[in-house]
Amino acid sequence: MKDTDNQPQEKLWNSNYIKVWIANFMIFFSFMLLTPLLPLYLKDTFDANKQTIGLVLSGYTLMALLIRPFSGFFVDSFPRKKTLLLFYGLFCIFFGGYLMAGSLLLFAIVRTLHGAPFGASTVANSTVAIDVLHPSRRAEGIGYYGLSNNIASAIAPALAIYILQISNSYELLFWLALLTSGIGFAVNSTLHLNSRELIPDKPKISLDRFFLLKGWSEGLAMVCYAFSYGVLSTYVAIYGKEELGITGGTGVFFMLLSAGLILSRLIGSRSLREGKIVQNASAGVVVSLFGYLMFAALHNPIGYYGAALVIGLGNGHMWPAFQTMFINLAPHTQRGTANSSILICWDIGVGLGIMVGGIVSEHVGYHHAFWTSWGVNLAGVLFFYLYVRQSFLKNKLR
Repeated sequence: MKDTDNQPQEKLWNSNYIKVWIANFMIFFSFMLLTPLLPLYLKDTFDANKQTIGLVLSGYTLMALLIRPFSGFFVDSFPRKKTLLLFYGLFCIFFGGYLMAGSLLLFAIVRTLHGAPFGASTVANSTVAIDVLHPSRRAEGIGYYGLSNNIASAIAPALAIYILQISNSYELLFWLALLTSGIGFAVNSTLHLNSRELIPDKPKISLDRFFLLKGWSEGLAMVCYAFSYGVLSTYVAIYGKEELGITGGTGVFFMLLSAGLILSRLIGSRSLREGKIVQNASAGVVVSLFGYLMFAALHNPIGYYGAALVIGLGNGHMWPAFQTMFINLAPHTQRGTANSSILICWDIGVGLGIMVGGIVSEHVGYHHAFWTSWGVNLAGVLFFYLYVRQSFLKNKLR
């Protein structure tokens, strides 16, 4: 009886889980070292204008989106560790390409191609993380795994800005990104994974091999939430400067957002461990909705900074719950596909938010753009409560 009672307390932080956690931290640390400063680099080095900068940098996101369905298929169809190391190794190598890119065209090519191993390695690494977790700690482990993204995204941009200020060298940042990603690759090379069942033979052309069709409703809701985040994260800096006179507050905004994400993941870990996945998702989407309402309605620093913390708290509850929902809808042979599916939906939503937010803000102003983001988020919340929750409980496999 005692053993049964202790079963839910299977070890969470096993050696393989720690390794993929560190490796994921290194992916996002190296990624976020460069991302905030690349517009400055393109302007200072190649004298690129705003339109050109946007075009060059958007290729990365587009390529990551295009590769995700195929990366899920490869992760499910071939040995997990070899696939992970291949994608992760390519992700590292492309940082060296930035050092060798001597023209704007060559840099654009390297940056665009780099999106492919980034999209693939994030899918492969998160899938391995799920593999090495005990089933009783899986939902909780997914939540803690996301902390590696949040912590890296919180400290890397600030560190990059500091290094650039004291060294005035973009090249040093490229080398540092190459080094940190290389450390992640070295850590992953020491993984000890058990052999597993590969995806069974299916028709050569099958959409379900590239997207988890059973998760379509969860995915549609996620597109709505990502849409709101795409609008906010893209236009928050220029809105703060032009409308509120906040010139140096963007870093604080994203630090508060990260703090909310980290805090909510820590708070929500217990309920995830207890299997309260739908409850966590339900709370998260409502809290996030309130945060977007604050940002749209309160045109002052309280609304600006307060919304960041509230949205972080909501998304920190929502994301691991939704990822667990996707995993629980898929058979073990489709974990990679389940992981890539939720990331595809997030990428689509963010991309639509950036595009629509730009159009709305250009014609009728930023306030209307943020009200639009709240309206789309509200639609996602209503859809979740009216359909998604019941659909998940009906179709989940475990």
